[in-house]
Amino acid sequence: MGMPLSRQWTAADVRALTREDRPWPRYELIDGELIVTPAPRGPHQTAALELALALAAYLEREAIGFALLSPADLELKPGTITQPDLFVVPTGSEEWETSPAWSDIHSLLLAVEVLSPSSLRTDRIVKRDFYLANGVAEYWIVDVDERMIERWTPMQKTPELCRDSIAWAPLDREPLLIDLQALFNRIAIKWRWINR
Repeated sequence: MGMPLSRQWTAADVRALTREDRPWPRYELIDGELIVTPAPRGPHQTAALELALALAAYLEREAIGFALLSPADLELKPGTITQPDLFVVPTGSEEWETSPAWSDIHSLLLAVEVLSPSSLRTDRIVKRDFYLANGVAEYWIVDVDERMIERWTPMQKTPELCRDSIAWAPLDREPLLIDLQALFNRIAIKWRWINR
């Protein structure tokens, strides 16, 4: 008896699963593989929001892009669908600025995924390889439990492990410096307060 053939999903198949009235689970498609992500834990959402707030203030000052949170429906490469937890769209796309649609986004200044127990392999291997090969200038993997960010760029073979701070300088601009210890402390404090 032969092995069953694994299904090759299409973008149309995946979009048929998506419901606008329910953001979870999230469906993504990379190289014909369907990726299903359940609703994240609270610390995951808090980390994404804290980073989005830091990035938004910086991007408003530098006027080089917009920080957005998923759910989204990015098609960086035809036939794929990705939804980074947090991402930065560069300014300068006339289509995006006049009538924004996910299909108008073809590159990112930054993609950020916050690790969850169910996403370790996908975030660290599948999405990393995909993002870095398809128009993403920098990729961060946020590990709330280890209190660090793995920073990847397309030319790297290994990540930069950032525990104390991270400096992000897109397009050779003045860098944004994020104190990671303060960031992870805020995440822990907010989550303890919510769980009281």
